[in-house]
Amino acid sequence: MNSITLTVNGTQITAQDVPPHLTLLNWLRDLGLTGSKEGCAEGECGACAVLLARPTTDGGTRLEAVNACLALLAALNGQEVTTAEGLGSPGALHPVQREMAVRGGSQCGYCTPGFVVSMAAEYYREDRDQGAFDIHSLSGNLCRCTGYRPIEDAARALGGPQEADPHAQRRTRAAPTPQPTHLQTSGGEFHRPATLAEALNLLAAHPDARLLAGGTDWGVDVNLRHSRAAVTVAVDGLPELRRLHWTPDHLEIGAGLSLSEIERRLSDQVPLLAEWFPQFASRLIRNSATLGGNLGTASPIGDSPPVLLALDARLALASAAGEREVALRDYFTGYRQTQRHPHELIRAVRIPLPMAPITGFYKVAKRRFDDISSVAVGIALELEGSVVKKVRIGLGGVAATPIRAYTAEEALTGQPWNERTVRRAARLLGREGTPVDDHRASAAYRSAMLEQSLLKFYFEKTNAEVTA
Repeated sequence: MNSITLTVNGTQITAQDVPPHLTLLNWLRDLGLTGSKEGCAEGECGACAVLLARPTTDGGTRLEAVNACLALLAALNGQEVTTAEGLGSPGALHPVQREMAVRGGSQCGYCTPGFVVSMAAEYYREDRDQGAFDIHSLSGNLCRCTGYRPIEDAARALGGPQEADPHAQRRTRAAPTPQPTHLQTSGGEFHRPATLAEALNLLAAHPDARLLAGGTDWGVDVNLRHSRAAVTVAVDGLPELRRLHWTPDHLEIGAGLSLSEIERRLSDQVPLLAEWFPQFASRLIRNSATLGGNLGTASPIGDSPPVLLALDARLALASAAGEREVALRDYFTGYRQTQRHPHELIRAVRIPLPMAPITGFYKVAKRRFDDISSVAVGIALELEGSVVKKVRIGLGGVAATPIRAYTAEEALTGQPWNERTVRRAARLLGREGTPVDDHRASAAYRSAMLEQSLLKFYFEKTNAEVTA
């Protein structure tokens, strides 16, 4: 095949000879839909935000905001996209557009369409109470004119959609499903296999293929580093990678589920994950990013490994020859190197049960939200009376790979859970890894933050859990 079809603002459009690395943003702008802007080309500013129609667990549709600059057009075959232009018109403004206008929410106007799209996604969120607006839904949108106050005023002034609202009505119908896609062009091949078996056979035939899930990392390479892959295989739509279920022994999370999907399905059932989700990038990114992608890149500053290390997670690695399980603590072998073979993919993450009852996640970054960690720490603690029975501490940003803080763990295990024990272990924690000086933080600062994270965990959780 050499074409794909998308529905854009209600109109079906067929694109011919689609280059496998063409982004949705650039294609939309070529169509004349220039409301979506390129501000950063790496998913940090939200100027490119668009709505995608995605399925809900009950067979309906959720309108989710994503970064068009990171989405590859080829990966959206058969999907529905709504841009800021598709929400309303100059003569009939959408309620979000109207509130932004009357409350002065637009200054230079460059970021405005992106804010409007993210606000619309929250406006149509199915479980939102009318009159309530989660302002963190805008955490991935930046206003360079610093006009946040009127934007927030506009958001908080929104009620709920009217019954006749066509976008609200769209939620009651089924969303499009991922369409099998096989493109062969002079710029490379793009494949969206229909089954896991087909995907694994493709990987066996093309071990150097680029695996694509949410694209929030690969999209940056495509845009800023002009990276290109001879063969791209999209796996995020595979049913086998989209399951989330509990067994008597473990919780299994499909590697192709977006972080937002996992957050919704789990709610607060895993407190450590619930604490971590809001601190991972932004809602725009979490609507696309996957655990499989975050672990597959093997970045030493990825935010999921410290949390999953603390939960003693294991990975199910699948290939055409079968499936094997690897403990996450053994998975990372070097800088951006892992035990995963080129012909394998991460099918699922397994978290053993029961989970530790006392947990915490600490992220040190220059910004509170939507930023890369200088240091990330995940802690899971189990007490027996007032003695530490078991503790696991996962670290990111202090070595060439995410690591477990074994020395500090050993210093805590079997000891009284008191300030003296924790301070002694915190000093050891500050010596874990091989932190370096870079533009995010100095080695000394990283070491100090490791110490402080354990002390903070002790004082927070002692009051909240131990003495309760």
